[in-house]
Amino acid sequence: MKANCWIDKRKVRVEEVPDPKILNTRDAIVRVTSTAICGSDLHLYNGFVPTMEKGDILGHEFMGEVVELGPSVKNLKVGDRVVVPFPIACGQCTMCRRDLFSLCENSNPNAWMAEKLWGHSPAGLFGYSHMLGGYAGGQAEYARVPFADVGPLKVPDGLRDEQVLFLSDIFPTGYMGAEMCGIQPGDVIAVWGAGPVGLFAIASAYLLGAERVIAIDRFPYRLQLARERAGAAATINYEEVDVQDALREMTAGRGPDACIDAVGMEAHGHAAIYAYDRAKQALMLETDRPIALREAILACRNGGTVSVIGIYGGFIDKFPMGAVVNRSLTIRSGQCHVQRYMRPLLERIERGEIDPSFVVTHRMALEEAPRGFDMFLNKRDNCEKVVLTM
Repeated sequence: MKANCWIDKRKVRVEEVPDPKILNTRDAIVRVTSTAICGSDLHLYNGFVPTMEKGDILGHEFMGEVVELGPSVKNLKVGDRVVVPFPIACGQCTMCRRDLFSLCENSNPNAWMAEKLWGHSPAGLFGYSHMLGGYAGGQAEYARVPFADVGPLKVPDGLRDEQVLFLSDIFPTGYMGAEMCGIQPGDVIAVWGAGPVGLFAIASAYLLGAERVIAIDRFPYRLQLARERAGAAATINYEEVDVQDALREMTAGRGPDACIDAVGMEAHGHAAIYAYDRAKQALMLETDRPIALREAILACRNGGTVSVIGIYGGFIDKFPMGAVVNRSLTIRSGQCHVQRYMRPLLERIERGEIDPSFVVTHRMALEEAPRGFDMFLNKRDNCEKVVLTM
């Protein structure tokens, strides 16, 4: 079969690889019909995630048709159309029983690698390094899905792939980011990053009752999408105005009730702090550039919540812990527990409350995946979201 493989930093290639096989009784084989390039795939592409190996199959946002099942999978049948969550979860461990699926205790066979960096291991993920399980991803014609009796969600025939594909990751991730804000009527929410996850965080904040959402980015086309597609009431281009000053002015000096960091480890910025972070990252004195996170903490109103859904890999510098303690801020974070959100968000789609396909700007064949990565990374042709089809 064909699959998009990580070759080296800034190099992916579609190659012929062996077809996946059933390895455990709870496995399924899915013929992928649609898959997407995620912003977090760019962290792999840019070489910021360790333990990638040449030939690893990328992709953790995918859906398709079940073509083979292990004998223990009783809730699916061959021919079912399913969307697959990016965290791999057993459904039986202590974390899964608490609906903390991205922290599954049984799905990462390489847990020892993650424990060295993070103390404890989270769940294994599709297509996201050997430290997180070494599982083949879904940017391929076929994918093996472990614990298929827990993860994949059957989707109705009446919905197009693009309406349900993002239940695999970015819609639930954006929704969880908004949910962690504990939104109350009248709340103002600020969202750093108007990429696909940021757009879903904006839309989800409104679904959960926010009065006003402010989007922050540097690309005019992304800010336009935030206003016109996700409903942001106001936008801030951080290359044109000071974010702290603008947010104070928009909130009568108090600051947003909650701030969502949908940017993560590869944040951009201006002035000395960006040069500082780039230099420290290049010298391997810090792993991530937490510019958006620092801004979110300092901008948030006293007693507010900072929700972190952008991906961070390791260690950061100049973290304003004094502001967190002295201003009674709450920080909430986590890889999305996708399985918890898939069905209720599918019901919102079926009721017409949201059509997640609004984020898609580019469609191409799997064979064009290298072009898609380059286009997405460099924001060519106003690229927001690339969907690859078979």
